[in-house]
Amino acid sequence: MSELQHLAGKHILLGLSGGIACYKSAELVRLLSKAGATVQVVMTEAAEQFITPVTMQALSNRPVVSSQWDAREPNNMAHINLSREADLMLVAPASADFIAKLAQGRADDLLSLMALARPIERCPLAVAPAMNREMWAHPATQRNLEQIRADGAFLLGPGNGDQACGEVGDGRMLEAAELLDEVIALFQPKRLAGLKLLISAGPTFEPIDPVRGITNHSSGKMGFAIARAAREAGAEVTLVAGPVHLPTPRGVKRIDVQTAQQMFDAVLPLAASHRVFVATAAVADWRPAAAADHKIKKDGSGQAPSIAMTENPDILAAVAALPQGPYCVGFAAESQDLVTHGRAKLIRKGVPLIVGNIGPATFGRDDNALLLIDAEGEREIPHNDKLTLARELVRGIAERLLHTQRP
Repeated sequence: MSELQHLAGKHILLGLSGGIACYKSAELVRLLSKAGATVQVVMTEAAEQFITPVTMQALSNRPVVSSQWDAREPNNMAHINLSREADLMLVAPASADFIAKLAQGRADDLLSLMALARPIERCPLAVAPAMNREMWAHPATQRNLEQIRADGAFLLGPGNGDQACGEVGDGRMLEAAELLDEVIALFQPKRLAGLKLLISAGPTFEPIDPVRGITNHSSGKMGFAIARAAREAGAEVTLVAGPVHLPTPRGVKRIDVQTAQQMFDAVLPLAASHRVFVATAAVADWRPAAAADHKIKKDGSGQAPSIAMTENPDILAAVAALPQGPYCVGFAAESQDLVTHGRAKLIRKGVPLIVGNIGPATFGRDDNALLLIDAEGEREIPHNDKLTLARELVRGIAERLLHTQRP
């Protein structure tokens, strides 16, 4: 999604403190810029030991600032001027030492001074820790992290894995693409804050024998986009996914399944504890009554084998029928007569909202158009990329929840 202009019009103040993870900050500047943001880089003296200001200036197209005594500012107040222009201050990497400075309110270099001088009501602070695993686990660091969280900072990461010192564990700075997603999420309205969403996505696969099965063309992209958009909106998201080849959105809990019955068994026990269920998955209506133990081979007769079929459980209808069930959103992927079939599904399933689309025009694609169908009528969400559509759908769900009392 990074090629989309999700950060158009945003100005990011990117601070680098000392750490080998500074090499990731170069890619981060490139991705932030590609997403539409302008980036002003501020470096500590320690950061300049790991990457040069020349590199960061070339990537950001702005002179790098590193001293509170920088005479290029007419009033010699870079800590005031630069922080007033920013929509977000992001420190990546944030060393253990710099986090300690933030916790104590120290201001002995330009970057820490800027963090203290920024207008906190309109320039939030995000911190991407980067340090050795022992430094991360140290009680002093954890105490400092608690303090900066209490002061309003957003903590992005850290990751877990190989470290430059040769050890393995928590403390790695997130990758540049992960930080980009986190920054984009910070700017999204938190319409679903405190709510739990359950989402199904992708196709199901119903085995005929060990090598064949019944499935469909659903890629899962729409469901995964909704999971990301819901998480961006502040929700706690669980995603039950059929067989797809998609990365899990950051911060989303994922449960992988294959068949419709497995999806039913995963969704039903969780549904009552969630405020919203979005049934995006393209679930097979039928499955073979019994899968063959071995591959079904041609016998030379020219006759296709007869396969007895049985109906799969209706996941959406079952969730909608729960006495203390969630607000249910169904999807209708049709090939024609979208309004007619969508409204019939709304009534048949007993749900308050159906999202309709033309299946052949959306399966596997990165863009689509949606039609929201409820008791009041229909509303189209015009053609766009699926993440933009997902954010608009999340907004629609949030608005409906304001006027809906949970049973």
